[in-house]
Amino acid sequence: MRLLLITLLALASSNAAALQDPTRPDGFGASPQVQMAQKEFMLASIFIGNDRRVAVIDGVVRREGQTFEGVRIRRIHQDRVELVDQGRVRVLRLEPLPQVRSSQ
Repeated sequence: MRLLLITLLALASSNAAALQDPTRPDGFGASPQVQMAQKEFMLASIFIGNDRRVAVIDGVVRREGQTFEGVRIRRIHQDRVELVDQGRVRVLRLEPLPQVRSSQ
């Protein structure tokens, strides 16, 4: 009798662990989803005039507010470009030009 009771309790506890809470949202407690790797963009140059701001990204002239490849150009500054990618702000910076020294 005692052995039967212990066996029933063991089975009940293992079944209880398998039950799911019906009020728990789907995916709760699951491992977070891996986000897609962010694409790398190459900022080549920036041109700022009286009424326009453009940047050359991956060899293509782009304007503020323009969307391409799933990202939006938020703001073009003199030395950097702010992109919005999947709701997050990314910053592309101009690489400084190498300093050339005179040999004389």
